Amino acid sequence: MNINIKLSLFIFTLFNSKLAFCEYRVYQYYVRPKIQNITIVAAELVTSTLNPLAYVAYHGGKESVEVNLLRSWQCMGDTSNSPVCSISDGKELKIAPPPAGKP
Repeated sequence: MNINIKLSLFIFTLFNSKLAFCEYRVYQYYVRPKIQNITIVAAELVTSTLNPLAYVAYHGGKESVEVNLLRSWQCMGDTSNSPVCSISDGKELKIAPPPAGKP
């Protein structure tokens, strides 16, 4: 009887795994390096799945890069082996204003 319960649970999990919904968030930034050489570097439009804190940390910290978040959206469905979805394919998210006392 114990084997029947395990088998039933396995089959239940197998069939329901296709019903799982996946999603991830995409962020769009204007990024400008703070370390400047002789030439002035213009801001660059970047689309990434890294949140703002992770993006800054990954690219050298607050001293080396300035990041301005423009917008964010969710990509829904099976996202494996596919490029980042565009904003027209996703659902745009409202970005909360910073807490009082923080610029």
